[in-house]
Amino acid sequence: MAKLPPAFKKDGTVTAGNASGINDAAAAVVLMSEDKAKELKLEPSGVIKSYASGGVDPAYMGLGPIPAVKKALERAGISTKDLDIIELNEAFASQAIACMRELGLSNDNTNIRGSGISLGHPIGCTGARLVVTILHEMKRQNLHLGLVTMCIGGGQGMAMVIES
Repeated sequence: MAKLPPAFKKDGTVTAGNASGINDAAAAVVLMSEDKAKELKLEPSGVIKSYASGGVDPAYMGLGPIPAVKKALERAGISTKDLDIIELNEAFASQAIACMRELGLSNDNTNIRGSGISLGHPIGCTGARLVVTILHEMKRQNLHLGLVTMCIGGGQGMAMVIES
């Protein structure tokens, strides 16, 4: 891996070995009001507690989740310590590490089943894949609060707090 050429800058450190691959995937999310779920006699897998978008200077693409997460947590009235599980899209190893450090996220409950580098980055499906992954893991482990976040081109980021 040390011999892989930099992907973006001549002297950069992001390579094909520490960046997510673009791949195919499928995930489905059905979103409805609580009243509609009751009418249809459906038990929700999760409830959106809060969500937010954020952005940074586009030169720092990948760090947009930082302000988005801060806003989503504030809107939910919680802190990172209240989260049971986190799915942070790992577009690049350096990006995920920087976001985790800045937000004070723990390796113990972040991307516990892998993320973009190990699972791939299905453009157009990544958000749904993250939500489906966290909902299944929350159910499997009987967890209550989760956070899904991802970076978007141009310095943007999204975050969502989900209750089981």
